[in-house]
Amino acid sequence: MASSPSPVLLDTHIALWILLDAPELPLFIRRAMTAADRDWVFHQISLWEIQIKYDLGKLGLPAPPQRLLPEAMRRTGFVQAPLEDEAIFLLGKLPAIHRDPFDRLLIAHAVKNSWVIATVDRVFERYPVRLLE
Repeated sequence: MASSPSPVLLDTHIALWILLDAPELPLFIRRAMTAADRDWVFHQISLWEIQIKYDLGKLGLPAPPQRLLPEAMRRTGFVQAPLEDEAIFLLGKLPAIHRDPFDRLLIAHAVKNSWVIATVDRVFERYPVRLLE
């Protein structure tokens, strides 16, 4: 029996590019989204990151996150994933390579759940995670 493809955890910038239909979204991700029947995971960590960066004025969006994201999420059909204690505890076992705490939490969740990650951040390659190619 063939196994279904692993869920794909979206790095925050990838999720935003998809949600906003941004031209920056790499072609390999666009193709993967149309070619594979898999779950695309938008993590609560990304929601948190987007709200914080929006509030700090570091992220321009066409509307506030609380108006923009719920509708965009419905439109894309992303699976939402919550913050998990076990992944937080895993942070202490991961090498301190990446300085971004949001990315480190996403990596920890991918490790814990055996998810593939969609990102263009090459620092992720230095962690024990599978990247979408």
